[in-house]
Amino acid sequence: MAIPAERRPAHLARLMKLFHGAPIARSMGTRLEYDAEHRAVFTQPYNPGFDHALGEIHGGAIATLIDNAGWFTVAGEYETWVATVEFQVRLLGRAKETLVARGRIVNAGKRLATTTMEIHAGDRLIAIGSGTFTVTSAPLPPL
Repeated sequence: MAIPAERRPAHLARLMKLFHGAPIARSMGTRLEYDAEHRAVFTQPYNPGFDHALGEIHGGAIATLIDNAGWFTVAGEYETWVATVEFQVRLLGRAKETLVARGRIVNAGKRLATTTMEIHAGDRLIAIGSGTFTVTSAPLPPL
């Protein structure tokens, strides 16, 4: 079920609290915010612990940001839990600096939602992605 406009700010605040309390957020140091269009915006400070053998950010860390940007953008639209069905990542460049990931909804249906996602390192686009997410009947977990 879609979030009524009057409940959207509280819902987005709850999602941010849910993310920031999760072990993955704490271990990666990632921060989540929502922009004026209710799209998820993730900031991932550079951490050499996520580098591959050549000393740049590993594609797995980038893929995690892509999935999160899509998932949290979709989750902002629904009152119930959503689950990732699939996502695709295209690595376009290398980075060794803070990353910013953003999601954008392409279509939000009753049962499925699709998104596009981008990751920038400064002014450089280093990854793009797309994702499909299913809307479940399960409630969001308690905080």
